[in-house]
Amino acid sequence: MSAVQTTATRAKHAVQNRISARYALRGEMATLDAEADAQLIAQKLGTLEFPWGITQALSFALFRTYAVPSIGELLYHTRQFTEHTQKRYDDTVLLLDAPVAHGFDTPAGRAGIRRINQMHAMYDIAGDDMLYVLATFVVCPVEWVNAYEWRRMTPHEVTALTNYYRKLGKHMAIKDIPETYDDFKAFYESYEIANFDFRTESLAVADATLDLLGTFLPYRLLPRAAVRRMSFALMDDRLLTAFHYPKPTAVERLLVRTGLKARGLAIRLVASPRRDPLFARDTKEVRGYPDGYRLEDLGTFEPTLAPGCPFRAPAEESAS
Repeated sequence: MSAVQTTATRAKHAVQNRISARYALRGEMATLDAEADAQLIAQKLGTLEFPWGITQALSFALFRTYAVPSIGELLYHTRQFTEHTQKRYDDTVLLLDAPVAHGFDTPAGRAGIRRINQMHAMYDIAGDDMLYVLATFVVCPVEWVNAYEWRRMTPHEVTALTNYYRKLGKHMAIKDIPETYDDFKAFYESYEIANFDFRTESLAVADATLDLLGTFLPYRLLPRAAVRRMSFALMDDRLLTAFHYPKPTAVERLLVRTGLKARGLAIRLVASPRRDPLFARDTKEVRGYPDGYRLEDLGTFEPTLAPGCPFRAPAEESAS
């Protein structure tokens, strides 16, 4: 064998070994139980296998919910998502991080869920709206990973992720939770078709969120207008219509989506698998608590509705 052939063979083997190493965690998760180990699988997916992709997907999941008028208008009138956008982002990420990082039956997991439930209880939120938000947490990560990450999720992983969010929904006292991913997807689709509609208040919340996105790396290296156009290129027509955002050109969509696919391919072929988990609390986007935080102190503790808001807290309704 010539020196050239030897070098080529070694290079081929190196690539094969690197790819094999990248898929090792998939094999490990396949041995876990999709029901009993749902939280562990969700943690591995979000902190080791696809940390950046799932973080982006969950951010877009929350963004989608603003297009439901009853959700977008309420968030606007709390003023938290327009006047304290970074804090609201940080608090949401940290509270949702607690159960996936520590488990539902740990002090940290219970504290995170308790704070979420306490804040939701301050407002009169429809059960179907709560269920829709939960559905976005199930559907959006799967769709994002399958479209842009270095590999697709396996059916076993999708089932485990679904089971994790089913458990989260039960801890949040959400009713009529779908049984399977396909059931979640069907509800998600039908709810958006029936409820997405334009409201100026929802648009204000969406714009504030896009402005915050522009301050994150790598987006802050680009002009703000470019970040917005890139964001539009990742949105489907139903979402664009709900916010009256301009429809991106075919070229814009091709460039942005191909760029994300290229990132996934590069990770599969070149990058080494992550050894240390990257929890949401450790990402650079969460930057409002440089000296640390207590889960019990996150969020708001009194209704923060603007004067004249049509939404009222349940306590106010019962007293009237």
